[in-house]
Amino acid sequence: MSVDRRQLLQAAAAASLGLGAAQETCAAGDAPQTGRKLLHIAFPAPESTFDPPQTNSDRYSSELIAQILESPLGYDYLARPVRLVPTTAAALPEVSADGRVFTVRLKPGIYFADDPAFKGVKRELVAEDYVYSIKRFYDPQYNSSDLYLYEQMKLPGLSELRQQALKTRQPFDYDTPVAGLRTLDRYTFQLTLGDDDPRFIYRFADPTIMGAVAREVVEFYGKDIGAHPVGTGAFRLKSWRRASRIELERSPFYRETYYEGTPADEPLAQQIAARLKGQRLPRVDGVIVDIVEEDQPRWLSFLNGDYHWLLVPGPYVPMAVPKGQLAPFLRKQGVKLQQVLNADMVMNFFFMEDPIVGGYTPEKVALRRAIGLAHDGDTYIRQVFGGSGIPAQSTIAPHTSGYDTAYKSEMSSYDPARAKALLDLHGYTDRNGDGWREGLDGKPLILRMASLADQRSRLANDLLRRNLAAVGLRIQFEVSTWSELLKKTRAGTLQMWGYSWGAGSPDGGFFLGIAYGPNAAESNDPRFNLPAFDELYRRQLRLPDGPAREAVMRQAKDLLVAYLPFKVLLHRVYPDLVQPWTLTYWRHPFMRDLYRFVDVEPR
Repeated sequence: MSVDRRQLLQAAAAASLGLGAAQETCAAGDAPQTGRKLLHIAFPAPESTFDPPQTNSDRYSSELIAQILESPLGYDYLARPVRLVPTTAAALPEVSADGRVFTVRLKPGIYFADDPAFKGVKRELVAEDYVYSIKRFYDPQYNSSDLYLYEQMKLPGLSELRQQALKTRQPFDYDTPVAGLRTLDRYTFQLTLGDDDPRFIYRFADPTIMGAVAREVVEFYGKDIGAHPVGTGAFRLKSWRRASRIELERSPFYRETYYEGTPADEPLAQQIAARLKGQRLPRVDGVIVDIVEEDQPRWLSFLNGDYHWLLVPGPYVPMAVPKGQLAPFLRKQGVKLQQVLNADMVMNFFFMEDPIVGGYTPEKVALRRAIGLAHDGDTYIRQVFGGSGIPAQSTIAPHTSGYDTAYKSEMSSYDPARAKALLDLHGYTDRNGDGWREGLDGKPLILRMASLADQRSRLANDLLRRNLAAVGLRIQFEVSTWSELLKKTRAGTLQMWGYSWGAGSPDGGFFLGIAYGPNAAESNDPRFNLPAFDELYRRQLRLPDGPAREAVMRQAKDLLVAYLPFKVLLHRVYPDLVQPWTLTYWRHPFMRDLYRFVDVEPR
C-alpha cells in the first residue's frame, strides 16, 4: 500500500451537501470561457471532513483545510532549507527562557469569510479563536486521533477538563480558564507546556492542528461542522460532492498578501519568486479538485490537459519518466518534470495484539521478521512505484531530524533463505506435507492483510502473495474502503495493513511517535507497547537537536527494527509532471497551503 496515513478516512458528512452555487464543471483549459483562473487538480484518495479534530490525519482533508483555515505560522513557500514565517501572527512566537511558554501576538484586522453563523456581522480573528480551536481536540465528542500531539506536552489543565467531561458525561467545558492555554488580550494568547519540547514551535505552522475556527460557527452547525469550514484563509468552500469533487473559491474577505520570503538558490525557486514579486495572493480565482482513485483515468486526464499537475502513478512512471528522465513525448508537449525525495515512508504494520502476528516473544518476533525478509523490496519499488523510491532502513523519513543516510538495517533486506530458517527454527513448519506451514498449535497458518481495490494495491498484493508463498506462508486479502479499514484499525480488528506516513514538519520524532505506547489507537496503529522504546521516545522528545538526540533516536530505530511492528518498504521519490500553463508550482516537503502561490495561464 502507498496511500498516506494522512489520507485515511473516517466516515463523515453526507454526500452532495448543497454548499453554495451550482458546481462548475470547467477544466483547466476552460478558463477562457469563464474569464476566471481556475486551478484544476486530482486527488488519488477521497477527503473525509473539513473539521480539523475529525480528520484522523487524513492527508487530503488536511490539504484542503489548509487552504481555508489559517494557523499562526506557516512555511516560506520557496525557502530551502525550510523556514517558518508568520501567517496570522505578527511575528514568530515569543519563547520563554526554559522553552515552555509560547506567546503569540496576532495581526489585527484579519477577518473570517462571511457565514450565516455571524448573522451579518463582520467577524475579526482574535486570540480566543485559537484557544477555542485547540481546546476542541480535547473535547471527547470528537474523539480526535490527533489529540496525542497535545497530550504528550501535558498542557496544564486541559487533560483535566477532558477527564471531567468523560467522568461526568457532560459537555466539554470550554469556558473555564486553564494555565496551559489562555488569552492575554484581544490579539494575544499564551500556550504553556508541562514538558519540554524544543520543536513544539512547528505545531504553530500546521493548519490542521492549529487552524482557527470561530466558536459561533461550530455551535451553529453542530454535528454538521465538517461540511462547513469557515476560516480566514485565501479560499473558502464553494461546493462539495463527497468523494467526487470539491470546489474552492477565492475568499473576498482575504486580506492583501504577497510573497515576501527568501527563495532558495535554485533556478526554479528564483524563477517562481520573480513571477510572484509584487503579485497579490492568491493567484487563482478558484480550485477544482476531482477525486480519481484509479490510476489510468487520472493519468489519461492529465495527458488530456485536464489537470495542472500530476504525481505520476507508479505503473506509469516507466512510461513518463524512463530512467529518471522526462519522456520525449511529454517534453514535446512542454510538460516539466519535478523530482523530489519526499519526507514520507511507506510501510505495512502488524497489529501487536493479534494472536498470530502480534506479541513480543521470540517466536512471534521471528514470524514478523520472516515475513519482512520474504518481501522483495527492490521489486516492490520497481513494479508498484515504477522505481520512484529508495529502500527504507527505518520509520524516520528524509528531510527530518533523525534520518541518517549512513544508517543500514535489516529493514531493507530481502533474504528468503533466512526467512525459511527463522520459521523452521521457531516451529513454523509444514507438518502435513501440503506445502504450507502450520502455526505453533498445528493449525493452518493463514495471514490476513487489509487492502484497497485500486491498481497499486493489486500489484502490491500479488507480489506479497508470491513472496510469502516462496517461504511456505499463505496470505488472504481483506479488500474494503478507506473509511471501513480505518474504523477497523482503530477498533483493533485488522491483522496487517499498509499505507504511508508523511511528515508534517522537520521533526523526525513524529516517526517514532507512531510506535509510542500511549499513542495506541491514535497514531500508533500497531499498538506497539515496549517500555524500553517508550523511554527512548520520551528522552529524544526533550533533547535539543544535535548528536545526543541523534544517538537516542538511533537506539529507538534499532528497537523498531528488532521487534518489527512496522515493515517499512521505501521512501518515495515524487515525480511531479507540471503542465506548461502552470507557472509557479513547486512541491514543498511540509507546507500544505500552497495553492495561493500557484499561478496559471489560460490555454
